[in-house]
Amino acid sequence: MTLAVRRLGLDELPSIGPAVICLGVFDGVHRGHVAMLSTTRDAAAERGVAAVALVFDPPPDEVLQPGHRTRRLAPVATVLERIEGDLALTAAIPLRFDDELRSHAAEDFLSELAPSVVVRGLVMSPESAFGRGRGGSVERMRRLGPERGFDVLVVEPVMVEGVAVTSSRIRTTIAAGDIDAALRMGYPPRLEGTVVTGDRRGRELGFPTANLAFDYLPAMPPLGVYVARVAAPQRGVGPGHPALVSVGVRPTFHDDGRVLVEAYLLDYDGDLYGTRLSLDLVARLRDERRFPDADALVEQMRRDEATARIQLADA
Repeated sequence: MTLAVRRLGLDELPSIGPAVICLGVFDGVHRGHVAMLSTTRDAAAERGVAAVALVFDPPPDEVLQPGHRTRRLAPVATVLERIEGDLALTAAIPLRFDDELRSHAAEDFLSELAPSVVVRGLVMSPESAFGRGRGGSVERMRRLGPERGFDVLVVEPVMVEGVAVTSSRIRTTIAAGDIDAALRMGYPPRLEGTVVTGDRRGRELGFPTANLAFDYLPAMPPLGVYVARVAAPQRGVGPGHPALVSVGVRPTFHDDGRVLVEAYLLDYDGDLYGTRLSLDLVARLRDERRFPDADALVEQMRRDEATARIQLADA
């Protein structure tokens, strides 16, 4: 099941009216984003207007650097769902970021939002800027605001261990396999995909796994075995169902180098094919390695399961 999102141009925006807005990719909706989005929501409530997040998709780096693809912490559909659902903003609008949009000066961009979205407040971080040549800085917007009828609210970055929480920092910790660091930043590394048919090797070994296919480029941890909590709402699984997750090439049986993500749900024997499954990684157990035979692999998997049960019980 693919979660399709239709990205909108400036001439396709829904009719919302006066609003406090914030702009960004909001990949993962981490603690730094939550601070900005919550400020947007609360400021809108104080003013009696709508709270709107304009969510750039694709990420600007993919347009500014042709050929580059950004590994994402979450699919854009999940980002939109969290902003409107968990954080209760009026609207999260997927705004198509392309060469035409990037060519707009910041002042023109704000003008072209109207009449669909009439800016009454603009929420920014201290270093943020938007529009052609990044001309829409905090200072410039503060000068422009009085004549355009909006004010600027600045949200300071959320700091953890002396460093700002950002999507790029979280991606770096995930790529290094430092799950604990990601969790300290308030972000359990998540992989989200559709369960597809595999070669049923896990079932033959007594550990049936759900093989995931992704419709986005996920931020992947290093090859290895992880403890996770998973959810498949369509099948009544979770949230928080315990699981073991393998990110690897299955070297005991294959040598084609293709990386697969497989989840073994503890104490579950239902049918997950075709459903959406989200995996929140909570700990890294071990590296992936080649075993001499299937029996040795099964023995290790049993140890992994026992360790996972202990860790999840203590969590």
